[in-house]
Amino acid sequence: METKPSNLDALRIDRAPLPARGGGAAWWIVLLLLLGAGGAAWWFLRPQAPVVKTATARLERSSGGSAGKTLLNASGYVTTRLEATVSSKITGKVTEILVEEGMKVDKGQIVARLDDSNYKVGLRTAEAQLESAKRNLEETTPMLKFAEQELGRLEGMASSRAISRSDLEKAQAEVAGQRAKLERQKAEITVAERQVEDWQQQLDDTIIRAPFAGVVTTKDSQPGEMISPMSAGGGFTRTGICTLVDMASLEIEIDVSESFINRVHAGQPVEATLDAYPDLKIPCKVIAIIPTADRQKATVKVRVAFEKLDPRILPEMGVKVAFQSDEAPVTASSREAVLVPKDAVVKDGSRDIAWVVRDGKSERRAVTVTPSGSDDVAVAAGLSAGETVILNPPSSLADGAAVKIESAQ
Repeated sequence: METKPSNLDALRIDRAPLPARGGGAAWWIVLLLLLGAGGAAWWFLRPQAPVVKTATARLERSSGGSAGKTLLNASGYVTTRLEATVSSKITGKVTEILVEEGMKVDKGQIVARLDDSNYKVGLRTAEAQLESAKRNLEETTPMLKFAEQELGRLEGMASSRAISRSDLEKAQAEVAGQRAKLERQKAEITVAERQVEDWQQQLDDTIIRAPFAGVVTTKDSQPGEMISPMSAGGGFTRTGICTLVDMASLEIEIDVSESFINRVHAGQPVEATLDAYPDLKIPCKVIAIIPTADRQKATVKVRVAFEKLDPRILPEMGVKVAFQSDEAPVTASSREAVLVPKDAVVKDGSRDIAWVVRDGKSERRAVTVTPSGSDDVAVAAGLSAGETVILNPPSSLADGAAVKIESAQ
């Protein structure tokens, strides 16, 4: 039997609001948006890798080694053993100069030309005279042949007394005369040939060539000026085209006081320093001590040769030299130094440090440097040649921090 509700309230419908569908998914979307916004903010606000300028540490070797003990210091000048003022063998007007200061020339290379118009005319005249002498010889040769034939015929007739003796002697004289004429004309041809050679030589003398390979240091004349192998005409005639120096023959000339010449001997090691490059140490050795003294200066001249030439060494440069003892030379390794720009080394308290870029990150290095008068410093320890150093490193740079190298413009 069915039971009925006891009252009407039991039949009322409950209209309480139900939870919205998908509410959990909406919260996840909001959370993801917040995370994305945070990640974007971190990306744009994150610390950026500093952009730095860099340089490469390079190795410099001091050429050769000298003994460690200095016996004597002196000064002198760079000279050259082979230097010449290139001039001409003849007096003439310059028409062309083919060299400039600083130009390298080879032996026999043409450096200038003189006016050759008169010599060309003389050469053509000599050639014409030679041709005329040859034509005269061609004329005399058949005449001699005819005279010899006529003499033979008359000698045959003279044996039978068919002609007089005077006719025979006349024929003999004709043959002798033609033979002498032929020999004279041959001599004239030789003279004409020598005249042609002489004019050719004079014409060739208008072309001025370098007597040896070297470098032009001065240009002493210009086109249109007169040049002569000897001084003539006051200041209007030049005596040279240019000055040529063989740079391979450079050496040092030193005046050593008589009181200290006993400290110098042939073959002695010497270390030279150019006044223009005080940081450049050049190994040298004594070539010879000139066996005479200067009475007025009380000095003895000493010649010193460079062990290895450097393009920075120029004639007439001032140079200071240190005559060394004959002890064992310094090894090459002790003469090596790693050079970096001054901007790559900074102070950290009392220590010198440099920052190296390795695999895109900075690396702090303690270094030992040697002061230098140039824009570079020599690093005795702490760096190797070929490493990349940071120039003007920022104070905020940390060891192991990522860095970005500024690209070359």
